[in-house]
Amino acid sequence: EGINVNFVEIAETGLLIGTYERGVEGETLACGTGVTAAALAYQEATQKSLPKIEVQAKGGVMQVKSKKNAVGYEQIWLCGPSIRVYSGTFPL
Repeated sequence: EGINVNFVEIAETGLLIGTYERGVEGETLACGTGVTAAALAYQEATQKSLPKIEVQAKGGVMQVKSKKNAVGYEQIWLCGPSIRVYSGTFPL
């Protein structure tokens, strides 16, 4: 019925990511879950424990901050700007 897919490329400054989301059935500007998962998967694949990973999505640059512990990761934060992209009213 559809699938969420993130295409990730390793760059000099961090990760580049493109997101295709089900429901939209097309490319979106970003996916917070996908960005976070990609950053943690990168750390696992490269065996690097980094305090911050920069991720560039079509919607902008974000950082994933985390701490590796004995069984995984903790204190995981997705950081980036927040902007209003739409405003409207709903008639009652």
